[in-house]
Amino acid sequence: MVQPESTEAFKLVLETALLAAPAPLSVSELRRLFDEEPGSDFIRRLLGELAEDWQGRGVELIQTAGGWRFQTRPEYQVYLDRLKEERPPKYSRAVLETLAIIAYRQPVTRGDIEDIRGVVVSTNVLKTLESRGWVDVVGHRDTPGRPGLYATTRKFLEDLGLRSLTELPPLTEIERIMDLVEIPGSVSEITEKTAS
Repeated sequence: MVQPESTEAFKLVLETALLAAPAPLSVSELRRLFDEEPGSDFIRRLLGELAEDWQGRGVELIQTAGGWRFQTRPEYQVYLDRLKEERPPKYSRAVLETLAIIAYRQPVTRGDIEDIRGVVVSTNVLKTLESRGWVDVVGHRDTPGRPGLYATTRKFLEDLGLRSLTELPPLTEIERIMDLVEIPGSVSEITEKTAS
């Protein structure tokens, strides 16, 4: 393998690897591209430069929980959706509420979710979220029956383009959006129960 001779050549190698990768690549994975290890700080600096180089284009370089990846800018997704023959899955209100509770209160048990929502959580709701790879059982509460503790996964963060849970919008922002959409049922009830 030949070592790149300039900063621009290093950037081209990184860009090529990221464009060809099926999943986000971490800095440590990107360092392995080179014979002589360039160091994490150098790679991070080049990734920052690459992200700037791609500003104003239809694709952007972003950092997620799983690493760095190129993705379509959100404002162009509406055009790409026209090329898809299959429609994205529609999730029920129960699935979305359950996911929100898990994301904001994790780790939680099924009983915790039921207390917040005020209704029994269907097994299919949790199976839907698990099959999507968005939630998983991460342990068990030390109480009778040892109920499973649900938490979001790295895939959940990657699918939403987030680096960490701290990038989730505040619950007050979600409530404002839900009020604009005028969905029956009160998000404020979930917000109040989640905050307590």
